Amino acid sequence: MRTTMLWLVTLLCLGTAPVSASTAAPAANPTTEDQKTFYALGLAMSQNLGGFALTESEFEFVRAGLTDGTLKRPHKVDLQAYGPKIQQMKQARLAIGSEAEKKAGAAFLSKAAAEAGATKGETGYVLKTIKPGTGASPKASDSVKVHYHGTLIDGTVFDSSVQRGEPVTFPLGDVIPCWTQGVQKMKVGGKSRLVCPSDLAYGERGAPPQIKPGATLIFDVELLEIVKR
Repeated sequence: MRTTMLWLVTLLCLGTAPVSASTAAPAANPTTEDQKTFYALGLAMSQNLGGFALTESEFEFVRAGLTDGTLKRPHKVDLQAYGPKIQQMKQARLAIGSEAEKKAGAAFLSKAAAEAGATKGETGYVLKTIKPGTGASPKASDSVKVHYHGTLIDGTVFDSSVQRGEPVTFPLGDVIPCWTQGVQKMKVGGKSRLVCPSDLAYGERGAPPQIKPGATLIFDVELLEIVKR
């Protein structure tokens, strides 16, 4: 029973509505607080769809299922039969997407490693000095204060202390391996670009919704300080 309920919750988290684009209602523009809350509900539900890489036509069936389920209309498929296939489809599509990400990432890493001044670490990360530092280099056991700007290989920003206007401090051994290894090669006061293959970042899991499984990440890092504990 618990497994069945999990599949029901998963299905409801997938969203769904009109069957064809020709009969679909115009895109809603929320104005009242209730409308904005309903819209936020849709945004929250959409985060469960990222791994499916749905086409527009596929999404019409997802919307149709949500409409029928929510409005208590007759179901067009047996949920007991098709519920387990949801996760199977998601895993299959995630695997395809991950391989595509890793292939694109490998090409990006090769290009980055060929740039003047770039060095490739033994584990596969690429480090390029933008501004040499003059201070000490941290150890993996140190805490560091940094500014960073993180992007995907297409330039999409997924995290940035620079944009927030506030540097961050953390133990260097408690972050992704690419950071632990690469930042040790920097000196205080320096700026570097760190290109991280997926196996040194978030791997096959990714960090949805921004970071897909298998994604290569780029960080522009400024090492401000080695923080004494």
